[in-house]
Amino acid sequence: MKLMTLIAPALLMGSMAMAETKVPEGTYKLDAAHSKVGFEVTHLVVATVEGKFTDFEGTIKIDPKLDKSTLDVSIKAASINTDNKDRDEHLRSPDFFDAKKFEKLTFKSKKVTGTPEALKISGDLTIHGVTKPVTLDAKYTGSVKDPWGNERVAFRASTKINRKDYGLNWSKAVEVGPVVGDEVTLDLRVEAIKEKAQAAK
Repeated sequence: MKLMTLIAPALLMGSMAMAETKVPEGTYKLDAAHSKVGFEVTHLVVATVEGKFTDFEGTIKIDPKLDKSTLDVSIKAASINTDNKDRDEHLRSPDFFDAKKFEKLTFKSKKVTGTPEALKISGDLTIHGVTKPVTLDAKYTGSVKDPWGNERVAFRASTKINRKDYGLNWSKAVEVGPVVGDEVTLDLRVEAIKEKAQAAK
């Protein structure tokens, strides 16, 4: 009985702490040096190829009312990197991203729902000049002040898309199936720095 008397308040306090999780409001810029915009796709049916984009920028605006928050991300298509020079050049070519013609991939949020631990961020994803609605499953992973006095927040988000919906249609078939799968998993791990308020003049 004494054990239960001790455990019950602890569980209650833990539940209250989780319920009170709040994301610090403000405008944040993505820190590309400590963020990753990655993806993975099946190769020859039985394996997976992973890659990332290395040149991107974005803004997260966190409102006191979380559902009023926004996310805007812009990614340079030519920055795709799968650690294979020939493959990366092919991905930049007209067979896939046609990076010279369609220089950027963008995501602009339109709706945010859920809690910091389980967010749904719905918006428009534009790839290869084609815009489609997608929903990111996201999670706020914490905030911290770094040694230089910057306030930082971190999130993880993911979604799945069909590359052919965006006109990335290249494919070759082998005995076991297509060389490149149609479904692509997008994985974002972002850290963002809060913009400092302008001093009054």
